Formats: sequence, C-alpha cells, structure tokens
Amino acid sequence: MLFLPFVCHYSGHLLAGVDEVGRGPLIGDVVTAAVILDPAKPIVGLADSKKMTEKKRELLFDEIQAKAIAWSIARATPAEIDAMNILQASLLAMKRAVEALSVQPEYVLVDGNKLPQWSYQSEAVVKGDARVAAISAASILAKVQRDREMISLDEQYPGYGLSEHKGYGTAKHLAALRQLGVTPLHRRSFAPVAAMLVNQRLNE
Repeated sequence: MLFLPFVCHYSGHLLAGVDEVGRGPLIGDVVTAAVILDPAKPIVGLADSKKMTEKKRELLFDEIQAKAIAWSIARATPAEIDAMNILQASLLAMKRAVEALSVQPEYVLVDGNKLPQWSYQSEAVVKGDARVAAISAASILAKVQRDREMISLDEQYPGYGLSEHKGYGTAKHLAALRQLGVTPLHRRSFAPVAAMLVNQRLNE
C-alpha cells in the first residue's frame, strides 16, 4: 500500500508512532501501542489495520515486534474511561505506551488531532495510520492485542458475543445486555450501558 502524503518535521531514526484501538466499544480497555521502526529492517504491507484481514494483522503483529527498535502496548481501564471520559483516557493510554518504550523516542507522531500532555516533541496526524508507517505499525499492535482480549473475555463472559463484535454496540450485544445484565468490565458512562443500569435499578 502507498501511504497518503505526509511531511514530518523530524528526519532522525528515533521516531515513534502511536495509535489507539477501542474508543467506541461498550466494554473493555482502550488499548494503545507505540512503535519505533528500524529503517534497516523494512516491513512490507503496513497499512491501516482496520482495512486488513485478521490473518494479515496477526502476521504483521509478530513481524513488527521482531523488527522494531522498540515497541510497547498500554491501556486505560473501563474505570478510568468512566472517570475521565474516553478521549482523556485514550490520551493517557498513549502517554503510557510511549513512556514504556525501552528506547525513548526523539519525536512522536500520534494518530488523530489531539496530543497527550507530555514533554515529547510531537505532532498529531489525522488519518495517521494511512500516512505514517510507524503509526500503522502501532495500530496493528493495538488492534490485534485488543481483539485477542475480547476473545478471552468472551470465554469469561459467555453470551455477549464479544469475540464476534469485539465489544461494539451491535444489536446482539445490546440484546445480551438486556438479558444478561452489565458486567464489571462494561463502560458505565457510555449511554447504552448507563440506560441498562437505570432499567435494572427500576426493575429491582
């Protein structure tokens, strides 16, 4: 895939890309990743993780971890999301991911139009996962990690269909919420979950 045009203000090798996955779902952590790619070890096929097959993402997940100068995966919990809102929780998780890199970056490119509060030289890049290889790599790590966690949660909380819809508010998920109730990992500040909790209290 050819990346969309983007001119970075940094030309060194310690460039980190950062992305998040899971802002929209009703359950689970928002997961972020940070990646510093190695120019000497190119990775073919990087692109927006949402436009890849699951098999392709899984293959690239391992290759990114094997070839990157540094990578990390971080998160913010449902409790943190409820306490500070999903945007601020996502930015906090991004900050955690960059701070956890074993090699610290000289410059950071963040997917989206907002930057965390930090001291890093950085830049927000709209549609960054389609414009910057390091952000694409980060989006793949975050997506695969979160999808795996949803599959695991499906075993812990059967009946919600989490392995299928990955926690998004599909008709099946909403029907399961009505039938089975709200789990401890659902985001209580999200409107559909909040409505379910109100209905539960009214019916008690």
